[in-house]
Amino acid sequence: MRILLSGKSGQLGHALAERLPKIGDLVAPPRDTFDLEDEASLHRTLDAVRPTLIVNAAAYTAVDKAEEYRETAFAVNATAPKIMANWATANEAAMLHYSTDYVFGGRGSAPIRENEPTNPINAYGATKRAGEIAVAESGAPHLIVRTSWLYNAEGSNFVRTILRLARERDALRIVDDQIGAPTPAWWLADISTEIIRQSRDDDLFVGSHGGLLHAAPAGETSWYGFATAIVDGARERSLALTVEEITPIPSSAYPTPAARPNYSVFNLDRLRRDFRVEPPHWRDSLDPVLDEIAKRDGAS
Repeated sequence: MRILLSGKSGQLGHALAERLPKIGDLVAPPRDTFDLEDEASLHRTLDAVRPTLIVNAAAYTAVDKAEEYRETAFAVNATAPKIMANWATANEAAMLHYSTDYVFGGRGSAPIRENEPTNPINAYGATKRAGEIAVAESGAPHLIVRTSWLYNAEGSNFVRTILRLARERDALRIVDDQIGAPTPAWWLADISTEIIRQSRDDDLFVGSHGGLLHAAPAGETSWYGFATAIVDGARERSLALTVEEITPIPSSAYPTPAARPNYSVFNLDRLRRDFRVEPPHWRDSLDPVLDEIAKRDGAS
């Protein structure tokens, strides 16, 4: 299997780049070689590498900035996946594409199944949904993995932000009425590798192993609950913090340019049934990330 990975510098891409060489010949071109805003660049690299599997972990993820820079977000999140998927169709390749809980409006209260209607409420979610449609309509064998609240030990994410603020401030105010499931990049990369491993080259993402898949840890929490768990876990690992109080607040007290879903917890039945993956609880999957952060801080 020859794999082309886009987005190797991101949280998920970095984790995938460490794991995918175990199951295939990996090519992970840098951004200047595989420019998602340049169709000619995409075609040049695809034609040169000629992958049997395209793994697209790249995305424009600046949710608030996407409201202003919608054209850029659309180019990266929708047009580029369409180009990759169309190339895959023409060259008998398969595609693994990552998407987001933000394709849903988040106004419900029950875990969301893959086949439920989408209704993005911000530009980021709308561009990611357009990318999903483009991949699905391309005709290429594909798996579109939706995930939520992605984080890791490195990069720009909620865990790193909370730890930084907890070292700088005495008190934090965190939104408590948006509910989801935090997903570590290491776990998503692990199960992605296993899902690919379950299929042969000639039936990758065909039948029950294709289409849409919701992938996140089990359980649910708010950003406030997540922040509290991060700080408590950091203290258990003797990380130096100054924060003394974390206060829950409503979304209305923290206005942002882009609206956020109130509820984006996934139903994980298909992950368990079709791929035989039993997701850990989100609290348990946080521990390895905090362990790695504590190890790094202790070594610095």
